Amino acid sequence: MITLQDCSKYFHRGSVNEVRALNTISLHIEEGDFTTIIGSNGSGKSTLLNALAGTFWLDNGTITIGGNEVTRWPEFKRARLIARVFQDPLLGTCPSATIEQNLALALKRGKRRGFGPGVKTRDRIRFAEELEKIGLGLEDRMQDRVGLLSGGQRQALT
Repeated sequence: MITLQDCSKYFHRGSVNEVRALNTISLHIEEGDFTTIIGSNGSGKSTLLNALAGTFWLDNGTITIGGNEVTRWPEFKRARLIARVFQDPLLGTCPSATIEQNLALALKRGKRRGFGPGVKTRDRIRFAEELEKIGLGLEDRMQDRVGLLSGGQRQALT
């Protein structure tokens, strides 16, 4: 469950360039709901999602994810509760790493990591099985660098 209550965000507040990107937005999304955010350029869609992810903090309002009030949590801490797919798939991947290395990093998102093997055999098997479901042939390209994939393939990977 995700709840945003009376959320506001200003940029350049108090200056001649002040922009009110969010104006007391309230939104409630139940677990399992499919929600689409639609609006014209500059309407605050990206600002809303960036605030939800913790990219920056709101000026007013609260954000609750899964029963946790996360309004002042940093982005890395919120990553344990929420993920997103970027329009630019390079933002969600490491282009110089292989497909399996990117998936191994994603698998450990929000968890403690040590200096063990980067990709475990059981994880390789799981990655191949999951990639096969996508139907893009990526399960046969796990050693390829993500930067060599098309934009659509990168987006499917994220």
